[in-house]
Amino acid sequence: MPLHLVEHPLVHDALVELRDARTTPPAFRGAANRISVLLAAEALRDVPSVPSTVITPLGPAEGRVVKADVVVVPVLRAGLGMLDAVLELFPAARVGHIGLQRDEATAIASRYYSKLPADLAKSYVLMIDPMLATGGSAVAAIDLLKASGASTIAMICIVAAPEGVKLVEQHHPEVAVYTPVVDKHLDTHKYIVPGLGDFGDRLYGTV
Repeated sequence: MPLHLVEHPLVHDALVELRDARTTPPAFRGAANRISVLLAAEALRDVPSVPSTVITPLGPAEGRVVKADVVVVPVLRAGLGMLDAVLELFPAARVGHIGLQRDEATAIASRYYSKLPADLAKSYVLMIDPMLATGGSAVAAIDLLKASGASTIAMICIVAAPEGVKLVEQHHPEVAVYTPVVDKHLDTHKYIVPGLGDFGDRLYGTV
C-alpha cells in the first residue's frame, strides 16, 4: 500500500494542538481545518491538470488547471469535520457520504447510510476519515466505493494505527493513505495510543 507520511511542519504543528487534552472544541475545529487542508493538498498532488491561458489585466499568462472530477467522501460523523477544509481547497469537488457505526464490543463497522455521486469510474475519489484505527471502517468504506464504480481512491487521515494500516494494505493495497503519523498501537477498547481521543466528541464538544 502506498503509505505517505506527510512531514510538513504546519501539519505537525496542528497535530500537536489536536492531541493536547487542553485544546477546546473551537480551537480543535480550527486545528482540524488547518491540517485537513494540508493533507488534502498532498493527496491531490497528482490530480490531472492541463495547460491553460488566462488574460490578466496586463496580458496573457500561461498556467495549469485541474482537469479531473474530484469526489470527496467523508466517513460520518467525524469525517464531516474535515469536509469544509477540503472544499475550501477544491470547491468544484462533488461530495458523497458514507455512514458507518462501529460496534463498541466487537469493533466491527456496519453501514447505516450511503449517498454517493453517480459515475465514479472516472473520478478521483478522496475518502476522509480522521482516525484509521482498526481499519474496519476504512475497508468497509472502500469496499462500498469500489462497488459503486470507483477505481482511483486515496484516503487522508489525521492519525493512524499500525493495525489499521495493515488491514487496509491487506484488502486494498492500491489505495494510497496520507497521514502525518502512525502511532504505537490500539488499546483494549480499540482506541489509538497515544492518539488524540475521540475525534468526533472533541470536535463537537460531546465529550
